[in-house]
Amino acid sequence: MTENITHTTLPVMEQFYTLQGEGYHQGRAAYFIRLGGCDVGCVWCDVKDSWDATKHPQMSVQELLQNVIQTPARIVVITGGEPLLHDLGPLTQALQQAGLKTHIETSGSHPLSGSWDWICLSPKKFKAPLPDVAPHADELKVVIFHPSDIAWAEQYAAQCKPGCRLFLQPEWDKATSMTPLIVDHIKANPQWELSLQVHKYINVP
Repeated sequence: MTENITHTTLPVMEQFYTLQGEGYHQGRAAYFIRLGGCDVGCVWCDVKDSWDATKHPQMSVQELLQNVIQTPARIVVITGGEPLLHDLGPLTQALQQAGLKTHIETSGSHPLSGSWDWICLSPKKFKAPLPDVAPHADELKVVIFHPSDIAWAEQYAAQCKPGCRLFLQPEWDKATSMTPLIVDHIKANPQWELSLQVHKYINVP
């Protein structure tokens, strides 16, 4: 590995091997690396502890890679917080050199960095995505907290490339009221699919 990769560190809130709980890859085994730092500030965020990057230990790319390869994982998901607050080039290069697939879940509020096999854009009203992120998304996953969020999701679907997978996901605490609206919208607009947070139903991270 290059010297740059060897000496790169990132603030890591947590890391774990589990099943992907939502979106296109729901049900697949994946190693998650949750980075500290976020300036989006979703009121319904369930990982608010990730927001302050200084609260989390710095780990080297080599340390992270060693942790991943101790598991059977073939996919590594980089999430946050907002992972694009950091330069993800060295980490993704190391993971791909080891034969691993690199996935990211991002709000798109900062410029893309890194080399990705799958980009999941999950835009937030609290801080809109940069306009040049949506065209790179392989998956658009919009959390529906209010009925108006469905029309807002359509705005971003129009910015994505052909073939981008489109998902509407009820916010966990609003699922009872939002899910029927989502179902009706998908039935009328079948290019969309339903995403549910299955990991919360089956009690895995």
